[in-house]
Amino acid sequence: MNTINPTASRSVLCLAGSLRRASWNRRLLHAATTQAPPTLQLDVFDALSSVPLFDEDMEQREPAGPAGVRALRAAIAAADGLIIATPEYNHAIPGVLKNALDWLSRESPEGEVLLEKPVAVLGASGGPWGTRLAQASLRQVLHTCGALVMPTPTVFVAGAAARFDEDGFLSDPGTTQSLQRFVLAFERWMARVAPSIDKHEPLIVIS
Repeated sequence: MNTINPTASRSVLCLAGSLRRASWNRRLLHAATTQAPPTLQLDVFDALSSVPLFDEDMEQREPAGPAGVRALRAAIAAADGLIIATPEYNHAIPGVLKNALDWLSRESPEGEVLLEKPVAVLGASGGPWGTRLAQASLRQVLHTCGALVMPTPTVFVAGAAARFDEDGFLSDPGTTQSLQRFVLAFERWMARVAPSIDKHEPLIVIS
């Protein structure tokens, strides 16, 4: 299905650091798409499971990267910005997310796609801390990769089970307002760190 947004001037790829289809972080990103202003197009990447474990032997055999890596790289390269929602596993980011970032940090035909890419970080968890340590860990990795990470505002969604309804939609007004401020701030961040981005043509998204 083709979705045409004739007013969006910047595109943002949203990546959840979890493979679970009903993860709080994927739900949080889908909620973010509903809070985007008309000038932003947010799309959630749902193929992280196709990215294999990083392997330099595989990289040598396939310099452009395996198919799943190529798809993720191309999606990030085509987007003006990237929003990552991370769970927190054992006080750190999930292995599947770190693995994807390791692939993305490597040279490729698209270049280092995280280098100078505007990125925003947020997260949700069922516990009381809202992924604070995982987000700190993720920021460190992203800075190492040369990404331009938005410093504030921060969104730490704790007790996520109480903030989404039984259908998985964000139902907490306070979290909704924080998410809206977060998305608007990221639009300003992209304009600040990547001011040359200016798309006037209609944006066509294949989904």
